[in-house]
Amino acid sequence: MLNVDLFGDAFRFEGILDTRRTPKGMRISRLPAWAQSQIVDPAFTWAAGVPSGARLVFETDSTSVDLDVQLMRLAFAERPVAPAGFDLVVDGELCEVRYSETGHVVRAGGRDLSRIEFVRGLPDTIRFDRLGGGAKHIEIWLPNNSSLELRGLSVDDGASVRTPDPIARRRWIHYGSSISHCVEADRPTGVWPVVAARAAGVDLMSLGLAGQAQLDQLVARTIRDLDADLISLKVGINVVNGDTMRERTFVPAVHGFLDTIRDGHPTTPILVITPIICPATEDHPGPTLTYPNGGIYVVERAAELATGALTLSRIRELLASVVEQRSDDPNLHLMSGLDLFGPDDVADLPDGLHPNAAGYRRMGERFHAAAFSSGGVFAS
Repeated sequence: MLNVDLFGDAFRFEGILDTRRTPKGMRISRLPAWAQSQIVDPAFTWAAGVPSGARLVFETDSTSVDLDVQLMRLAFAERPVAPAGFDLVVDGELCEVRYSETGHVVRAGGRDLSRIEFVRGLPDTIRFDRLGGGAKHIEIWLPNNSSLELRGLSVDDGASVRTPDPIARRRWIHYGSSISHCVEADRPTGVWPVVAARAAGVDLMSLGLAGQAQLDQLVARTIRDLDADLISLKVGINVVNGDTMRERTFVPAVHGFLDTIRDGHPTTPILVITPIICPATEDHPGPTLTYPNGGIYVVERAAELATGALTLSRIRELLASVVEQRSDDPNLHLMSGLDLFGPDDVADLPDGLHPNAAGYRRMGERFHAAAFSSGGVFAS
């Protein structure tokens, strides 16, 4: 096999904003280096390092491709560690998925990542073969549930590899929580923003960051500085789950996030999406904790601490109010998350918070129909 220079120009990443050299290969992140330097929570760093919605793109006439990786998968509570998937797309057609169950495992007892167990594991080689002869446009969609170190890319001896010319497509930047990160999806192309993006033929930059959609200015500035034709922001659930804001801070934070993005994108369509259903926190403020089986529950609080505490139903009202207050912005729009995943969908909400694989696919299909179809705010 012929080894491809990881830091050469034979391929490119899409959906990745930072690559850095390691002793054995390359570490990737969906946030730029300057933004990572402002993060203090290791869970935030891990989420950004999981390449949900990201892919490796190149052209080759090789009949096989090997990807050498060192994975780091995260396990919550007593739930089994899911395998990491790699999806192969050849000339735009989704062909097959390969799974890996090797690599390091970080096990957390719940949402508190200050106490974790780290179990070392072996690297793995992801092989796609029987690709046929002739030049092919290859996309390898990277895992939605595991961070990784890329250690090698290999093709057949004598095969050619080159970076293809970019395809002229509209660029969609999506920001959200774990429900946009989609760790629970059964394969990389099952992530709901990916489902919608592939159906619409747009270039996705996913900033779905599990547990971390806290309206951080470092993310707003990242979006501000990127090329974008379409922007969507799905916020609210992480603020409730972590009990990180009250009404007093949440509303100005939303305005500030939008203001920062507008500094770089004064007329780009922005779609604000309210939270999907989460029965435990619809009318009860957070924080939420996790049972050993992975299900969530809310923490009771003294009545004296209830002033300004946020529930999902209240956050939906506040987000609608923010969009209404900014009615002088004709390119700012609102979508109800309940239209993507609502009360009739709770059978596909196994832990009470995150949809399962079928639920995520349905969300992607519904978003595509609502936003990208004729009359939608993202319609071409």
